[in-house]
Amino acid sequence: MALPDKSINKFTLAGVIVALGIIYGDIGTSPLYVMQAIVSGRTISKLLVFGGLSCVVWTLTLQTTIKYVVLTLKADNKGEGGIFSLYALVRRRAKWLVYPAIIGGAALIADGMITPPISVASAVEGLRILDPNIETVPIVITILTLLFLFQRLGTKIVGGSFGPFMLVWFIVLGFLGATKILEYPGVLMALSPVYAIKFLIQYPGGFWLLGAVFLCTTGAEALYSDLGHCGRGNIRVSWAFVKTCLVLNYFGQGAYLMLHEGQTLNGQSPFYSIMPAWFLPFGITIATFAAIIASQALISGSFTLISEAMRLNLWPKVRIVHPTNLRGQLFVPSVNWMLYFGCLLIVGIFQESKNMEAAYGLSITFTMLMTTMLFCTYLLFVKQRPFVLVAITALTYFTIEGAFLIANLLKFKHGGFVTIIIGLILFIVMWVWFKGRKIKNRYLEFVDVKDYLGLLHDLSEDESVPKFATHLIYLTSADYPSQIESKVFYSIFNKQPKRADMYWFVHVDVVDEPYKMEYSVQVLKPDVVIRVDFRLGFRVAPRINLYFRKVVENMVANHEIDITSRYESLNKQHMIGDFRFVVIEKFLSYDNELPFGEKVIMDIYFFLKNISLKEGREFGLDSDAITIEKFPLILAPPKEIALKRIYE
Repeated sequence: MALPDKSINKFTLAGVIVALGIIYGDIGTSPLYVMQAIVSGRTISKLLVFGGLSCVVWTLTLQTTIKYVVLTLKADNKGEGGIFSLYALVRRRAKWLVYPAIIGGAALIADGMITPPISVASAVEGLRILDPNIETVPIVITILTLLFLFQRLGTKIVGGSFGPFMLVWFIVLGFLGATKILEYPGVLMALSPVYAIKFLIQYPGGFWLLGAVFLCTTGAEALYSDLGHCGRGNIRVSWAFVKTCLVLNYFGQGAYLMLHEGQTLNGQSPFYSIMPAWFLPFGITIATFAAIIASQALISGSFTLISEAMRLNLWPKVRIVHPTNLRGQLFVPSVNWMLYFGCLLIVGIFQESKNMEAAYGLSITFTMLMTTMLFCTYLLFVKQRPFVLVAITALTYFTIEGAFLIANLLKFKHGGFVTIIIGLILFIVMWVWFKGRKIKNRYLEFVDVKDYLGLLHDLSEDESVPKFATHLIYLTSADYPSQIESKVFYSIFNKQPKRADMYWFVHVDVVDEPYKMEYSVQVLKPDVVIRVDFRLGFRVAPRINLYFRKVVENMVANHEIDITSRYESLNKQHMIGDFRFVVIEKFLSYDNELPFGEKVIMDIYFFLKNISLKEGREFGLDSDAITIEKFPLILAPPKEIALKRIYE
């Protein structure tokens, strides 16, 4: 549940525990594979280990701590965070800002498909220490399958144990690392940034190893995305604890590696190597559960991300299920199975975590760059910070993240192209849906409602026309109460005259505040025509049937309307009249001559529209109270038709 504005900065012990369970799964399981990725296949040396550790600790400091925990968390949208919440704050400043939002969202989901496989595989592969011949791929697939099958049940019950479990996980990380540091305390010298600079300059190919270093901060975006669930105060306090435990574990692994200077890993995991032999079964078990929690957080975050994209008209309308009564608890079946098959694809292609490491992190750098772009826009135009300060912030983080992007490009040929292709497909879907709606709306024809009020009154009184419904409701996209789409009046008067006692026009406006729920009513003609405007936040489910019923109940209670049936026999019994929604579904008419580019966009748009949620279900309307009408959409009719009549 999102936190109210006044409590977003509050710190509570319970809030910190919840934060540990919700947002630190990804970044908290990175010690499983980061140091292994840095030193894998290389002879262990002081410059490699100290330089790698220094890069890790300063990446966590500059990228995670300063950029996300200190700076970006301030950019809350009524207590909510995430790239689409940030976009909602700045989208009215410039039209082009939709592109960084789409790129960032697509890249986040694409690279997220590799998070569950690499986390679970890294943990399960610890079993090879106990049995070198064990096949880990079937175990990984089984765990992922069970994880995605249980999504429909929601995370309310399981989520309650996430926090305490992750608290144990981080304590174990810190303790294991600290005990190993005692064996080689000199490793703490790697805290100096001097070693990071030497590593990048002096170590052969050191710059390109930034792609492996970057894995330590891939979960940083979750800190911002889950701002509304945990609160700024709880995130900042919990991060201090989490970072301490992570750094201790990384340096513990570094101490172990220095004790084996001059050797190579030969497939060994530094993470499991710092564990005592008697602790290994417990360590593998707890690591596996931590990986599952990391995967769960990613999946839940993807549901929220797609839900926001839908409300911002950046994703086709799909079915959303609310497994529990908790706000924010979502289950999106289509996204669940998309992620599941994406994860299976990753496991099938890469098989082992070391191969996934070679591909992991490329896409997420795009998300971080896009977040930086949107955040700097927010600082400049919303917070009106000095241009020089914003420019310094932009230059700093574009340089850091640009360096990570260049280093990660090396991963493209090692499998990074897989997540790039997935991200590109997701980007095309978002862009086509956004662009298609823009093209469609460009050709919408609106008329003045006042010109039709008399006709509506006459039709309502015309007993020669069979009554279609007592209350007839149309959804309209017209922003102004004085206007409505011409197709609505075509439906009422021309397609089949629809006589009703009262006509309702309902407009839904998606506002930038995440959880706003307001409405206003305008009586355009007493007892005949009423318009209702809903203003709903981009995280509010559009359950219009439920909301409209509430509006009617309030108006009846205020004696503004009488909904008693006007059929004489039913009126005597004071029975309530019927309500019927008319939903006009548009299809692309053959009578169009669009430019080639727009034709391709509209063909894809209507293909997506045909396989997405129908408009009635999109707005939460009951199927028994809906009439569906098809309406041809003519965007660009032929200018001249060379058709000649022949007289015989």
